[in-house]
Amino acid sequence: MNIVFMGTPDFALTSLDKLIKKGYIISTVISQPDRPKGRGKKVQPPPVKERALQAGINVQQPERVKDPEFIEALKNLRPDIIIVVAYGQILPEEIIKLPGLGCINVHASLLPKYRGAAPINWCIINGEKKTGVTTMYMDRGMDTGDILMQRETEIKDDETAGQLHDRLALLGAELLIETLGGIERGSVARKAQDHSEATYAPQLNRETGRVDWNNEAQSIYNLVRGTNPRPGCYTQYRQQRMKLWGARVLDRNSTGTPGEITEVSAEGLAVQTGRGTLLLTEIQMPSSRRMTVDEYLRGNLMETGYVLGE
Repeated sequence: MNIVFMGTPDFALTSLDKLIKKGYIISTVISQPDRPKGRGKKVQPPPVKERALQAGINVQQPERVKDPEFIEALKNLRPDIIIVVAYGQILPEEIIKLPGLGCINVHASLLPKYRGAAPINWCIINGEKKTGVTTMYMDRGMDTGDILMQRETEIKDDETAGQLHDRLALLGAELLIETLGGIERGSVARKAQDHSEATYAPQLNRETGRVDWNNEAQSIYNLVRGTNPRPGCYTQYRQQRMKLWGARVLDRNSTGTPGEITEVSAEGLAVQTGRGTLLLTEIQMPSSRRMTVDEYLRGNLMETGYVLGE
């Protein structure tokens, strides 16, 4: 089986690594171009590219996957199957129809729920109790193709998007190997999605992480978890952006204005919400590192009565 693998970030790296270790023949890896990253904006290669080069696999990095020159080069590779994991560009129909065994995608949700760019984040933000991974045949739509296999997992009550990302990356890699085996044996059947049950998970931006203290404590807690580590959850404190990295819902009833700090202690900042109290345990102020509230209070003052977000 001649495989072309298309992927870019760490989520895809786990699947590529699993394929290499299982001895699959990968003729070429397609990844996004090197991009500037970090505060220094130093140009860095994608994780998938680095792993492919370590394994001696040819790498291509087209700026636009729709370019005729790239499509022609891909045709010359004559892939039996194209595996796509978090590649980062929408594939044209000409590529999707190219391999005889189809284009297979690993998606980090239980399709048809959470189609789109950020399924891991939104399932936590929305308070889901379970999620999973799906392997599917790609078609012209966004995550609308026929399902091959799925694997479900529970979301832990305190799990962040970053932690769930790592678990689903491994789960997706394992499911990919299982799916390829089923395709080779002819034992896996395709199942059309019920499009009436589809939900969407659009790309997150900085505004996604802004706290509305009128929401209930559990909802804000889910936002803290679902935007960790990117793009981050935040509120305003004395005209400064304060990022929120750690929190928990307190089992107590209190009164006050939503966003009001009702208690300050080494344990954290108790904040009134639209319903319930949220304890902030880890924060980050501008030009500073992440730290526990206890650490922050050793050199800074925070008073009860102040309303966050104003």
